[in-house]
Amino acid sequence: MSGPPTIYDVATRAGVSISTVSRVLNSPGGVSERTRRKVLAAVDALGFTPKPDAVAKARRGVGRVGVIAPYTSYPSVARRLRGVLRAVGDRPLEVVLFDQESAAESTSPLLASLPVTGRLDGLIVVSLPLDDAVADRLAALRLPAVLVDVRHPGFDSVRTDDADGGRLAAGHLIGRGHRRFGFLGEDQRSDRYVSPSRLRLGGYRAALAEAGHVIGDGDVRLVRHRAGEALAAARDLLAREDRPTAVFASDDVLAAAVLRAARDLGLDVPGSVAVVGFDDGEPAEIMGLTTVRQPLEESGRAAMERLIQQLGRRTAARDVVLGLELIARATT
Repeated sequence: MSGPPTIYDVATRAGVSISTVSRVLNSPGGVSERTRRKVLAAVDALGFTPKPDAVAKARRGVGRVGVIAPYTSYPSVARRLRGVLRAVGDRPLEVVLFDQESAAESTSPLLASLPVTGRLDGLIVVSLPLDDAVADRLAALRLPAVLVDVRHPGFDSVRTDDADGGRLAAGHLIGRGHRRFGFLGEDQRSDRYVSPSRLRLGGYRAALAEAGHVIGDGDVRLVRHRAGEALAAARDLLAREDRPTAVFASDDVLAAAVLRAARDLGLDVPGSVAVVGFDDGEPAEIMGLTTVRQPLEESGRAAMERLIQQLGRRTAARDVVLGLELIARATT
């Protein structure tokens, strides 16, 4: 193929008509998910970018920012998006959302495909580690991008220290006098990255070890982020004769499963078992759940504010680390 790729090349590679490619680029809601993915994969593989004049006409002077995240996997992502939208305010920016499979549940967890970047002025990537090829393409396109909850060399990032969150949970439970500890977290299918759940477990385990406590493999349950599986694992953990008296869950949804399991087994909380979660969403406050609060809305706001700065004038990448706080409530 000589010269830059065209819409004809994209159609040929994807095995669809030119009109279908056009619909994916301009009205993706009218195209099936399977077809859309085929076309976008072809776009990425070929490095196709719509003509600048067509892009300008489509935008009508309104900037376009993409936010790609595992929206359907975690309630916390919606709170990050809330912060993104608040940062936009009255600015002439259109925010376009792209859903992606959770990295923890994917056999290929690194983000390997991009939206149609020629129609975007900037990109925010949430909780999805970048494949090197995608990072290189973003750099080649000079597309401003900010990563949230992940890091990659040369890119702006906004994140928290997940391992430190695990240490906070351990310190709180040790301070409450506990000596037998458990953990319920999200499993990950690939070792090509380290998930937040694994980082939180690492910090939890390290802090316990420093205080002279051991959390063995039998005290750890890792499951898919599904209510039924989490509840079954929590029951299995708490039904043991030598069950832990304190359980740290890698997020509030999994902590809710531990609370339900304790209730089903007739265990008093926090008398028989203490429970700590992670995130501090509204359900945590309603349940009276002790949890590690991470600034979800603030992370989204900070990411968008940084992206807006980069849209105005590109500067060196920054790594912003936001603080965590343990919120003690009735479950400990």
